[in-house]
Amino acid sequence: MLVKPRHFIDTQDFSRDELLRLIELIRLLKAADKAGACPKLLAGVSLGMIFEEPSTRTRISFEVAMTKLGGHALYLKPGEIHLGVRESLRDTAQVISRMVDVIEARVLKHQTVLDLAANSQVPVLNGLSDYNHPTQVVSDVFTMMEHSAPGKPMSEVKVTFVGDATNVCSSLMMICTQMGMHFTQAAPARYQAPEAWRTIAKANNQASRGSLRITDDVVAAVSDADFIYTDLWWWVGQEAEIPDRQAAFMPTYQVNEALLAKAPPHAKFMHCLPASRGVEVTDAVMDGPQSIIYDQSENRLHTEKGLLVSFVYPRLRPASPTLADYHRSLIEDFLAR
Repeated sequence: MLVKPRHFIDTQDFSRDELLRLIELIRLLKAADKAGACPKLLAGVSLGMIFEEPSTRTRISFEVAMTKLGGHALYLKPGEIHLGVRESLRDTAQVISRMVDVIEARVLKHQTVLDLAANSQVPVLNGLSDYNHPTQVVSDVFTMMEHSAPGKPMSEVKVTFVGDATNVCSSLMMICTQMGMHFTQAAPARYQAPEAWRTIAKANNQASRGSLRITDDVVAAVSDADFIYTDLWWWVGQEAEIPDRQAAFMPTYQVNEALLAKAPPHAKFMHCLPASRGVEVTDAVMDGPQSIIYDQSENRLHTEKGLLVSFVYPRLRPASPTLADYHRSLIEDFLAR
């Protein structure tokens, strides 16, 4: 009997040590991939990928990760499967999890991924919801570790997020405070992180000795930053708010050359992408020498490999050679009749 699955829905469900172990696995898998020696640890494994909205990095990274690990990925979207329409989410989760070994879900509402996990017999990995984006921020922390000064401990790393309280801001705030890093959000008061998020982050800081700062002073926020991160100023369903949001953020909170000049010379620029070039960030910053946005994107691939191996590989129970030969013989004898 298979062990009840553990899901990857929120980094808050894991300890700092567990997250660090995951990041070390990602490092090992990336090194193996770069050497052309990615192990086929998931041979014969199938991943069901549920997407309620289009995706570039999440879809490609998970699909390619499965191929590199020897497995197979299926792209599933509304209109092609029943997802709470003509069939309950419970039934969908039960059926899919009887046919695949792991599910990745990129959904519009966080409750959807929670319901899938509650009714799935296999691990469910959260590829994004309106609340958080945990696969992205694990990749981000891995990228920060690659680009930090050699020997610099995480307890000295300062991350400044410039912009709206998005799902990426939420996730980044949580994982940075879990890791003992120093997290700042710079935004107009109306778009700052809600108190519920701050409560979680402050509790993380009690254990990790990290810190949290929320401010509308963007210059002060970037003045000591090691990493400056931004994201889109609006998300799905907020299109009617675009004029108000642009008026609130532009030009003060746009990450441009003038703002980047207020940061330390070693500061790196990050963006989860896709970006609205010329809106939350300028071309000069995105394409400039301090930008590591494409390293971030590539690291999504290695992160997904780490997640898939971590959550699926321990559950695999391959047949012994003797048992495999026994069943092969039975089937071949039947076909020969």
